[in-house]
Amino acid sequence: MSEMLERLQREKIVAIFRGIGQDHADAAAGALIEGGITMMEVTMNTAGATRIIDSWRTRFGEQAAIGAGTVLDMGMAVEAIDAGAQFLISPNLDEGVVALGASRGVSVWPGVMTPTEIVRAWSAGAEAVKVFPMGTLGWKYLAEIRAPLDQIPMIATGGVDLDNIGDYFRAGACAVGMGSKLVNLEWAREGKLDQLRERAAAFAAAARGRR
Repeated sequence: MSEMLERLQREKIVAIFRGIGQDHADAAAGALIEGGITMMEVTMNTAGATRIIDSWRTRFGEQAAIGAGTVLDMGMAVEAIDAGAQFLISPNLDEGVVALGASRGVSVWPGVMTPTEIVRAWSAGAEAVKVFPMGTLGWKYLAEIRAPLDQIPMIATGGVDLDNIGDYFRAGACAVGMGSKLVNLEWAREGKLDQLRERAAAFAAAARGRR
């Protein structure tokens, strides 16, 4: 098991930053870290994503693991890794990206939905997969596919909130990916860092079973 997968299974939440401006990104990330969320990704369809990754590695490298999301192809993967991304997450499966990550020492957690895709990703060398879109499929779907595939770590992404996060973990998720329910862009833009911090603390507590 890689160090990054170990961290993922310990921390249990990946914060997804999509569409945030660089002028707000550092402060928002700092607020989440203070709240107890220490794994975060910047999606590659965010303007200036690689600059944000580079900035976060410099500012928060000792406190947090920084990755890239929405990594669709090899080109994006190379850009993200060169910027300092420590893990890559995709909505899709590209075996070439999985192989590149392995060659560069960067964890790759590709997006899958069906049992066939999950096993294909595992066979390609992915040490964990992102089951997406969970907002449509729901935790019961996760529980069903985990029954025969329980040896493959699965990250549930989409539709997770404070009320159902426990259901996803009980269904077998090793971690969850969280976007707007955790990273409120309006708060970030308005400088409401206390609210971001409090929201992060609530989710961190829930992920560790303290809620």
